[in-house]
Parts: sequence; C-alpha cells; structure tokens
Amino acid sequence: MASTPTRIAAFHVNGADRYGVVTEDGIIDLTPEFGSRFKGLKEVIEAGALLDLVAAAEGRAPSWREDEVTYLIPIANPEKLICIGVNFPDRNAEYKDGTTDAKSYPSMFIRFPRSFVGHGQDLVRPPESEQLDYEGEVTIVIGKGGRRIPREDAYDHIAALTLCNEGTIRDWVRHAKFNVTQGKNWDSTGSIGPWIVPFERAGQLDDIALETRVNGEVRQRDRTGRMMYDFRYIVNYVSTFTTLVPGDVIVCGTPTGAGARFEPPIWLKPGDVIEVEAEGIGILRNGVRDE
Repeated sequence: MASTPTRIAAFHVNGADRYGVVTEDGIIDLTPEFGSRFKGLKEVIEAGALLDLVAAAEGRAPSWREDEVTYLIPIANPEKLICIGVNFPDRNAEYKDGTTDAKSYPSMFIRFPRSFVGHGQDLVRPPESEQLDYEGEVTIVIGKGGRRIPREDAYDHIAALTLCNEGTIRDWVRHAKFNVTQGKNWDSTGSIGPWIVPFERAGQLDDIALETRVNGEVRQRDRTGRMMYDFRYIVNYVSTFTTLVPGDVIVCGTPTGAGARFEPPIWLKPGDVIEVEAEGIGILRNGVRDE
C-alpha cells in the first residue's frame, strides 16, 4: 500500500471501551478528550466529528501499545447492519440453480452486531456445525442519513470504510429455501475492523484490490471495480426502501473462493488464521477456536 491511511479504532483496555487514532507506534486514546460528548464512534459519526479526532491526535504520543488493547468492532450499536450477497461476477456464476440473476437486484440479509468480533479476536466455531466459512468484504459506514439517495450523491453519505470477514455457518444457511438468516448470525462467527478509515475521495472505493488469505494462502482475490452492484448503487438501492442513518453499516459482497466452493469443501478449523486485506484500508486478522 502506497501510504498508511488515517485509522480510527474502537478498543477495550483497563476495563473500559475507548476509541482513538491508530499510529505506527500505538494508539492515541481520545476518549478522555471526547468521551463526555461521544460515547463511541457511532456518536462521533453522527456529529460529523471524525476529522476532529484526527486533528486532535496530530503530534501526540500514543497512549497504548496495540498489544495492550483488545480491538472491538468499530461501530458497536448500528441501527442497521446490512449485507449484500453475490456481488462479484465469478461468485454469481457459482450459483447455477437459476435463483440468482446478475441483471436483477442484489441479494440482501441482516446481521446482528453480536455475530461479529473485533480484529485479533478468534472466530468461534459452534458445536452444532463444523462448516464455518470465511468471506472477505469491503464495508461502508454511513455518515449522512437519507432516503432515496440519488446515485450521484451516494458518496456524500459515506463517512468511513472498514473490512469484514462475513463468517458463515454454511449448512445453516440452507435450512430453508429463501432464508440465510440463521447461518449468518451465530455469535462471534464473523469480524469487522480493525478500524475505520475516513472516506474522502472516490478513489478509495471505485477500484481497490480485495484479498482473503487463510494461513497465508490466497483464497479470494478481486477488485471492487468488478462488483455487479457498485457502492453508489448500493447506497441508492438500500435507501429506497429504508432510511439510512449515521452509523449504519453495509457489508458489500465477497469474491469467489470461499471454502464451500472447494472440492471437497475446506472449512475453517481451530488454529487457522484468516486475513482480509483491502487497498487503502488495512488488514483484518482473526484466528479460530471452538466454542
């Protein structure tokens, strides 16, 4: 990556949830300065104050080393956490049953915040299924709310970018014909983070590289410029049926190469390390353990 992006993280240390700016040398804790006004990063975004955090951190020494803190998902309590399914051409081709038409509308589903952990924490494989799978995705955080947002205005409504490993219990997404909810919402099966990066220009989204690795092996690789439903479309489409509000999180689709598509399938197991990396955002890294 050409340069280190501005990174704003939520984290837990000394018994408290906090937030601050991540530097090469550690984390500058801004909770003492801003905590009385903003409980968390959602409230910072609602106030349009992300860049105020960045300015306040300028020239300051880190408060904590990264190994002293536990990363949290950046937005702890979004009103909406929406996921877009089957959004890359090769991924769409994997579905040969006629239920997915690239010329129609995006598949969508909802996830609960409790189904995600932060960067550096283990994904949890439940005893009910060994079919824990990975899906690396670029994720947007809404900054300015709205309804029926025009495509040409969509980027004005995005506050920040982050990453998601949209972990899935595969056999449970097939329990019903038109329903993936139960396979997508097992506690602690996915991750979001490590941080959010303020969104300031179109080049941060339009055609960036996205890659997922398991134990160092590349499993997914594509570019956002190949998405069937681009970020502008997603904001426009979602805001047509629901009012987007600051802090809403939209997970925007994964490339081909998830473990379910191997012959035989390759499921995640305890000890595995999954890395999701996107150009200009960073690397989201998680291990796996059994519940």
